Amino acid sequence: MSKLIIIPTCLLLFAWESAAQSGSSIKGKLIDSLTTEPLAFATIRLESNGSLVKGEVADDRGSFQFVGLKDDKYVIRVEYVGYKTKYIEVGYDKASQRLDLGAIGLSPLSQQMEAVTVTGIKPNVVATLEKQVFKAEQFEVAKGGTATDVLRNIPSVMVNAEGEISVRGSKGFLILVNGKPTQIDAATILSQIPANTIEKIEMITAPSAKYDADGKAGIINIVTKTGTNDGLSLTTNVQYGLPRIKVYENATEPRRYGADLTLNYRKGKWDVSMSANYLKNDIAGRRVGDVNTTINNIFTSFPSDGERSFKRENYGFRASAIYTISKNDELAGGLYLGGRDQYRTADIYYQNNTKTNLLTQRVVGRARYFNPNLVLKSGEFKVFNLDYTHKFRNASTLSLSGLYEDALIDGFTKNSNINIANNKDTLQYTLNTGSNPLKALRLKIDYEKQIGVGKLSMGYQFRQQQQDGVFVYAERSGNNRPLIINPAFSAQVAVLNTIHGLYTQYAGKFKKVEFSSGLRYENAYREFTDNRGSQPNILKLSNLFPSVNVLYDLGKDTKWKVAYSRRVQRSTNNELNPYPEREHSETLEQGDPNIRPEFVGIYETGITKDFKKGSLYWNVYRQQITDIVNRVNSVYNDTILNRVYTNAGKARLMGTEIGVTLVPVKKLKWFIGGNVYNLKINGTLFDKSVIVNSQGWVYSINSNLNYQITPTLSTQFNVSYLSARVTAQGEDSRFYQPNLSIKKTMLNNKVSLSLLWQNTAFGNMKVNEQRISTWGSNFYTTTNYVQETNIFLLNLSYSFNKTDRKTKLPSSEFGEREF
Repeated sequence: MSKLIIIPTCLLLFAWESAAQSGSSIKGKLIDSLTTEPLAFATIRLESNGSLVKGEVADDRGSFQFVGLKDDKYVIRVEYVGYKTKYIEVGYDKASQRLDLGAIGLSPLSQQMEAVTVTGIKPNVVATLEKQVFKAEQFEVAKGGTATDVLRNIPSVMVNAEGEISVRGSKGFLILVNGKPTQIDAATILSQIPANTIEKIEMITAPSAKYDADGKAGIINIVTKTGTNDGLSLTTNVQYGLPRIKVYENATEPRRYGADLTLNYRKGKWDVSMSANYLKNDIAGRRVGDVNTTINNIFTSFPSDGERSFKRENYGFRASAIYTISKNDELAGGLYLGGRDQYRTADIYYQNNTKTNLLTQRVVGRARYFNPNLVLKSGEFKVFNLDYTHKFRNASTLSLSGLYEDALIDGFTKNSNINIANNKDTLQYTLNTGSNPLKALRLKIDYEKQIGVGKLSMGYQFRQQQQDGVFVYAERSGNNRPLIINPAFSAQVAVLNTIHGLYTQYAGKFKKVEFSSGLRYENAYREFTDNRGSQPNILKLSNLFPSVNVLYDLGKDTKWKVAYSRRVQRSTNNELNPYPEREHSETLEQGDPNIRPEFVGIYETGITKDFKKGSLYWNVYRQQITDIVNRVNSVYNDTILNRVYTNAGKARLMGTEIGVTLVPVKKLKWFIGGNVYNLKINGTLFDKSVIVNSQGWVYSINSNLNYQITPTLSTQFNVSYLSARVTAQGEDSRFYQPNLSIKKTMLNNKVSLSLLWQNTAFGNMKVNEQRISTWGSNFYTTTNYVQETNIFLLNLSYSFNKTDRKTKLPSSEFGEREF
């Protein structure tokens, strides 16, 4: 069916463009007057005698073009949120049928006072029709880290003690890297991108139909840097971590160091970019826990205390080349080779494991043991992509692209229970291994054409992902005994996902209204099989995903928007695998092959305001979620809980977020943002044996204070705070992280040296510490995760021919999501 739709559509498009007339044209490129950055998706109006002739929206490079023009005098009006409107008078005649206006600079509204200084304090956030854009360089405390460290500073984003990332309270969101969709695990891909290479973060909270429907909380687009001038440009950073301050009684010392390099060469028809990075980023810590279960009137309690540390290593190489075949044709290709290893050590002491008969109140058993637990998660990723773009004479475009990924995701869990009085006496040992080779393919075709005051977009997308898994659970009881495979927990599984998508969208501007409206159709097929001889588990879905975005100019630098978008959150292979993995001594973790994807409707309205010494944005949103997925606990035996991914019914999430940038005096800038929401879940678990009816308020605060001490010396303090929150079966405590940095620039800003003080803590401050608790009718568990504070890092940066444009470097499309 898809082929029947695609082939005639393509033939129609080619026939349409072949018959198009060349006409006369005016083109140009919009840039920030301070940074010379391209201004993507700005609105341009072509007027004559006060009337609108044509409207255009700039592409992601800030370029625009009007075609088919008559002899006349025109006024070009350029508008972009956060920038002063610009008017350009153009005298046009047949003698100049192709007029190139070159680079057109727009002045930021809130920064005209600072534009004369050496540094120039830039806006923290710029709001457009579909997105909010945050400049990465303003978060100096993230330097030398990863994309995760940048995201901690954004009001919509929350990162807890476990490194789990959520957007507006939801862990399901889609990651784009330079506009390319990726279905990888968010924590993995974000850890692969050095903070120093990021140009900006784009938060797309109500995505339009042209984007993949995946991600119930919306989309985060990470835009990386490259050179824009002809010739060679280079940026490199080196980081070194000073020895730890506090003792956590860990077996080894944490090590922190890294380097990254971005090289770009642009000349003639070639634009070549390369990027390499390596990061060793260990973190020390401990955990203190208490668990109890009740089975057949026997109350079992097993409090614990011990090391919980991470050894993390990331490395990657990316390269891309863009070749301009002609003024209308462009070919681009790229590759990404990367890997990640993470060892989690949890060496836990159980000093007082007791069993009590609730009928007699007598202690019927005691035990003491040491539980060393080591988990490795490892991934190797290879990605290749090829893109072709053709621009027709009437400025419409046709794009073809393909991406192929080959990845290997594997790891193990080693879990022992050892006699606390004799470390050579092993009471129990389990080895859980998993190997997940993955192959994935993405193909798409997109067409865009200017019609009236807007741009019509349409396209087709195909995705296929095949992942096989081999999971082996082996165990032994006592010393000098062979490992025996437990068939109940061992299996070979395979998951196939295939998605066909069609979309159409119309976006543009009419007078004071900027808009986009679209519809996306997706046909999805999911098949789960194993080696147990059971019938394949098949899920077929056919869904429509409408979207609407409207932005209205109220005047006086104030704009109001409303939006709606329907999204889907598909299950990862980890959530589908029904065979338990021994996470550590206290827990097993497993999925459910019958789990259903979550569908969500996003409603949003908001206002943006620019004023002389700052700016403000305020949004109110609501999400209606069907078949929300939770990881819930049940009792496996007296000392082990079973964590299961399952659908928990319907949910409603309502919230509001606000961000304010203030420049009260010269050299000082303060950004404060906040997000507060209420999540309500109604449903059942485990075949309606457990009723879920929970709700709670959650809020987060992000504050960022910058002070320019001298033209070459600056300091920054920031703090991110996440309140306590109610979960499906319990509560997570509050979590906060203050950070401080000081930066010195040299050699005309080509070299900078920064000292970073992360997780700043004094005295008994509970920084970088969080307690997670869950409970049910026959169990209770609480764990306090205490992670390292007062981390000092030195970062040295060098830039040659400074960069200010994004590079289309590829990223892992599917594999890292399953990491």
